[in-house]
Amino acid sequence: MSTAVPPGATPESPAGTPRLTVLSGPSGVGKSTVVAHLRNVHPDVWLSVSATTRRPRPGEAHGLEYFFVDDEEFDKLIANGELLEWASFAGNRYGTPRKAVLAHLERGEPVLLEIDLQGARLVQQAMPSARLVFLAPPSWDELVRRLTGRGTEPPEVIERRLAVARTELAAEPEFDATLVNTSVEEVSAELLALMRIA
Repeated sequence: MSTAVPPGATPESPAGTPRLTVLSGPSGVGKSTVVAHLRNVHPDVWLSVSATTRRPRPGEAHGLEYFFVDDEEFDKLIANGELLEWASFAGNRYGTPRKAVLAHLERGEPVLLEIDLQGARLVQQAMPSARLVFLAPPSWDELVRRLTGRGTEPPEVIERRLAVARTELAAEPEFDATLVNTSVEEVSAELLALMRIA
């Protein structure tokens, strides 16, 4: 006996449960700032906590900022299919635990992932019902200002970051919706509204 899957639902996203929302965009666009503001105003929004092989920085707590694991544990997470996506960055690995995301969605809680372009593509493959939201800068010049504003990085590092940003901006058409980060308050409200659309 076959079971019909309603439109927009997948085996991992049953009908009646909220859709997973993935926020992505170029480095320096303000994703973390937007997410922090949204969760401050709406603590009911659950932000997925990534697993990572990097060591904790001062003030970071296991299970709060990240789940800190060693390489062997991370290998097991991959082998057991426990990550929605994972990627390497600066010599460390980062991944989104699958079980917690699905548990919160099944309880009817809005779930938000804040990840890079590569991660967003992998999540879409794993959960085609996920809503992908692209956070764009007001302009290219403004993004350049944000990426170069600290003045602490050598020119070749800045140029690499700008090259990556150009690639990330070119991926905007792959997303379901685009929000332009002109105001943290406004874009947070727009993101919340998107998350509440079934």
